[in-house]
Formats: sequence, structure tokens, C-alpha cells
Amino acid sequence: MTVSRVALVAITRHGASHARRLAQQLPEAEVVVVEKFKDGLADLADRVKPYAGTLSAQIAELFARYDQIVFFVSLGAVVRLIAPHLKSKDEDPGVLVVDDAARFVIPVLSGHVGGANAWAERLAALLGATAVLTTASDVGRTIPVDILGRELGWRVEAPKINVTRVSARVVNGEPVAFVQETGSKQWWTRPTALPPNIHLFERIEDVDLDRYAAVLWVTRREVPPALWKRLAERLVVYRPPREDNGCA
Repeated sequence: MTVSRVALVAITRHGASHARRLAQQLPEAEVVVVEKFKDGLADLADRVKPYAGTLSAQIAELFARYDQIVFFVSLGAVVRLIAPHLKSKDEDPGVLVVDDAARFVIPVLSGHVGGANAWAERLAALLGATAVLTTASDVGRTIPVDILGRELGWRVEAPKINVTRVSARVVNGEPVAFVQETGSKQWWTRPTALPPNIHLFERIEDVDLDRYAAVLWVTRREVPPALWKRLAERLVVYRPPREDNGCA
């Protein structure tokens, strides 16, 4: 898995102290601070990136350079700082906020697709803080339709509207058929049991399509146009890599 490029951005002495503590545990992280706080971070050597001037003038470079940006700055200020730079959830980096006392870690942007939710939980564990998640599939501990199997190399094949509609049905607890004909079976990584509205099948032919609000199909088969048409916005297909032989 690709290692994320992480920026820990602090504008206060407390924030710089918390950022230093995290950086000591995260070798992939760099600390971005105002010039006056750089001396307290000497042990981090070239991983300290001091800046002069305003933080707002640094945002464009931060967005271009890092995959995850952790601000030790107030939530409201961060929202205003990043607003002019937003493009889409497929392009924007993960953005997180940690309060000045390091009690809460809040994913603000690209929490799901961009990985900020997972990073919030990781940082909270390192800081002894609480991760504040608001993405429905993460809060409900259910299947994240748009990124399912991503760490296994699975590729989503479906129109965006399908992903949106099926995601809603999953988090709303409607009956969903999960059909896995190929690929690794290690796709469920949450510590909790699979939600009861998710029903497992080994072949698409075993599914009574009229009984389910949505179908998640892990396969290498071609999907007949008639099936896309029949299921309309209820089908999302996943394509595992060819070298994945974890399932028949």
C-alpha cells in the first residue's frame, strides 16, 4: 500500500508540541509550523518545514504536496482556509483538525475516499484522543460501497449514481446481496460482525434479484447489458486484480 504524505500543521505552541509528538511516531509525517516555533522541533531535523507569512498563503502548496493534512487549528478557520482550494472528493487530500488540547480528531474533508476517517482513528489512538466521525458507513460500521476492497486492489465498476444509490441503501439497512465469485475474502476489516442486512452469496445465479434493494457483485465475468438495465441503479460491480487468487 502506498505510504501517505502527511503534513502536521501548527500555528500555536501547544499545537507544535502535539505535532512533534505525532511526528515522532509517524516517520511519513512532516511538521509545518511558523518560523518562531521551529527551534522546539530540532530533533525532527529536515522533517520540519517552517514558513513565514500567513497560513492561508501555504494552503495551495499543502494541497499539492500532501495526501493528508492535519491542522492544529480551529475547525472554523480550517473550513475558511481550504474552501477556495476544493475540487472534488476524488482529488482533494484528506483534511483533519485536532483541537489545541489534542482531545478530538475531526476529519473535515475526504474522510471516506481520501482516507481521513481512517487517519482520524489512527491519530486519535496515538494522542489518546477521540475521533469524531460523521460518515454514515463508518459510524454505522457497515460496508463502504465506494472504497470496498481498495486496499486489496479491487476496482469499482459502476456509474457514480449507482454507487450513491447503493451506499444509501446499505447505510439505511435495506436488504443487500453481496455476491463474491472471486477475489480475497479478507474484505471485511471492521472489528464488528457483518451487518444483518448484508446477505452473502457465491454466485449471481443464486440471488433472487427482486428481493434485494441492491447487489454488490465481486466478479471477473462480463456483466450482461440486460442485467445492468434490470437492476438500474441497484448494482455495483467490483473487479479484483488478476493475481488475487484468494477465492475461486
